Amino acid sequence: MSPETLTLFMFGGLLVGLFMGHPLAFVLGGTAVLGAWFGPGPQVLGIIINNIYGRAMDNYVLVAIPLFILMARFLNDSGVTERMFESMRLLLGRVRGGLALTVVIVSVLLAATTGIVGASIAVMGLIALAPMLKYGYHKGLSAGVIMASGCLGILIPPSIMLILMASYSPVSVGALFAGALVPGLLLGVLYAGYVLLICLIKPSYGPPVAAEERADLTTGELVKRLAKFVLPPMSLILGVLGALFTGIATATEASAIGVTLAFVLFLIFGDRKIRTCYRTFIEAGKTTTMVMFVLVGATAFTGVFSIGGGMDVISDLVMAMPGGTTGALILMFLLVFVLGMFLDWTGIVLLSFPIMLPIVEAMGVDLLWFVVMVAVVLQTSFLTPPFGYALFYLKGVAPPEVETLDLYKAVIPFCALILLACLLMAVFPALVTGLPALWLGY
Repeated sequence: MSPETLTLFMFGGLLVGLFMGHPLAFVLGGTAVLGAWFGPGPQVLGIIINNIYGRAMDNYVLVAIPLFILMARFLNDSGVTERMFESMRLLLGRVRGGLALTVVIVSVLLAATTGIVGASIAVMGLIALAPMLKYGYHKGLSAGVIMASGCLGILIPPSIMLILMASYSPVSVGALFAGALVPGLLLGVLYAGYVLLICLIKPSYGPPVAAEERADLTTGELVKRLAKFVLPPMSLILGVLGALFTGIATATEASAIGVTLAFVLFLIFGDRKIRTCYRTFIEAGKTTTMVMFVLVGATAFTGVFSIGGGMDVISDLVMAMPGGTTGALILMFLLVFVLGMFLDWTGIVLLSFPIMLPIVEAMGVDLLWFVVMVAVVLQTSFLTPPFGYALFYLKGVAPPEVETLDLYKAVIPFCALILLACLLMAVFPALVTGLPALWLGY
């Protein structure tokens, strides 16, 4: 089988398997086996197994993934996130669109403390969507802001996605964390700005909380709630990122610090039941297993694809794009965007990085900037139909009056804001490289 035919066969098989509803990890692995059999030959499978062991099973950096996942589960199961939302809701209750602003702010905090998109959207959907609809908020604005803000969990450090990206690129975890921090906050600011603007143009989209509800809480009580339910999670994330950015701890060590602090918060705010703690470990184990299975399958897929000559085919295609480096980059970002309609971020990173990074490095493009740009584009992978996971997460907890079509319409302005952020990062690369250069001397 020629390299061109192998390329079509493997990506065609990948799409067929996904549309049939099979799990991504097994589609990747099965396509790799078939590609090896009909392409370079089954003898390459031994090489692929060695690649899997060296890249996935013997990679010290990846130890941070289960630890950060466990940290996220402890925080989620402690109940502190729900109390944090309620406190912020009361703080911003008098502002037009205040509930939607609260969703953005709390989602940024959740992204920096949990980093699990499904958990963030489910929590916000359960505790924010019904009150927003009750107080007369527009369905599209309510659903859109919850889904888009919840996706910040894969971008704002500490992010599991960034750790996985670092393991597949020459860029360190610390540099990626520093580089993604400003773009992540930029997206939060754009979402908040959109909420304020739309509520200014159309006041009915975001009416303020009733004055009598806000009057029941004194300023002193509100300050106490903020200190009790907002300050501890923020202290946790500042401790984790501070240890990492100052060089006191590596990513793996910082994740261990985060788990310890999250467990303390679980003991303080949670029910402290053995059953709850057991469930926390089980759920963290399930998520970790899913990530690792996809990692193994994608490593096998890209290994067979590379040995069979598929990398050269993609490289020639990208380099032949009109517009030189700019045209090639636009094509790669467009491919990531389109893949996001069908795959989750794990599969996209593991499939695209072995193919794209050598091309980008050969073109002389800053790898840190490119990787963070891909991370921002991947925000859309949760929002774009037909397989936008954020749509399914929210639909699972939304009231019956919120239909799937409402969710599809709701994400359109937020996808446009993500693309605007990418444009700003392209025009002003310092948004990505400035903090790593200032803090880490990158």
